[in-house]
Amino acid sequence: MEPILVTGAAGGQQGSTGRLVTEALLRADRPVRAFVHSDDARAAELKDRGAEVILGDLREITTVLPAVRGVRRAYLTYPVTAGMLDATAAFAAAARQEQLTRVVAVSQLGSDPHAGTPHMRRHWVAEQVLDRAEIGAVHLRAAVFFENLRFAIGDSGVLALPLGSPDTVLPLIAAQDVARVGTGLLLEDGPVESVYWLCGEVLTAGEAAAALGVRYVDTDPEEWVRTALPRYRDEVAVEHLSHLWKLFKDIGSGHQLYQVTPAIERFAGRPPLALRDVAAGG
Repeated sequence: MEPILVTGAAGGQQGSTGRLVTEALLRADRPVRAFVHSDDARAAELKDRGAEVILGDLREITTVLPAVRGVRRAYLTYPVTAGMLDATAAFAAAARQEQLTRVVAVSQLGSDPHAGTPHMRRHWVAEQVLDRAEIGAVHLRAAVFFENLRFAIGDSGVLALPLGSPDTVLPLIAAQDVARVGTGLLLEDGPVESVYWLCGEVLTAGEAAAALGVRYVDTDPEEWVRTALPRYRDEVAVEHLSHLWKLFKDIGSGHQLYQVTPAIERFAGRPPLALRDVAAGG
């Protein structure tokens, strides 16, 4: 049985869906080729669990080509940082050369050429690159991960974000649910859609804070950027999030995309996880 390639398999601070997909495939007794950026303890653990680990940089075609060789399906995710379009282009070229038939790629809920954040617009471009490679691309347009809100709290004990009113509405999802949908699509034998919008819960900023057991505090946008830069240590991530918070604030009471989507229950076999339950579970 040919392996399924999973990028981002070691995990990170932005949801770790690659790690979750890898673990789910291994539990299903499917061979996994885990693509990781660092040969560290996380990679060693994947090897111990039976994954074939490949070390490389998704932006570098010389490491991507060996990773896709001999596979037909792959899970593609890239953190919110610089280089996403370079990585997508390299992966698309390699996947087309090796004739992959399905690539499940993580995108963003508002992916569009006129989206309100630069990174959402970049994701739309990435989707076009994958589609034109004719590799069976499936785009998971995911809402804001619960993990992003939990990371924003840090040690402060408050959810301090520049969202304006506590009634500002947020589309949210658990990383576990994104991973379950991704795993289901990788294992699905029949035809699938090319785009899945994934939203598991819609809450106001105040409700989200309460679900996390903290207070919501509106913050000045410039002050948020100043405090976020040393925490996230990534200018692209802070750029994206600052635009995202402004977008939610401007939309205010909600958008047509802010609705729980049935694909989650279809592939997860249960209703979407709630923020309150995930927070209570640690």
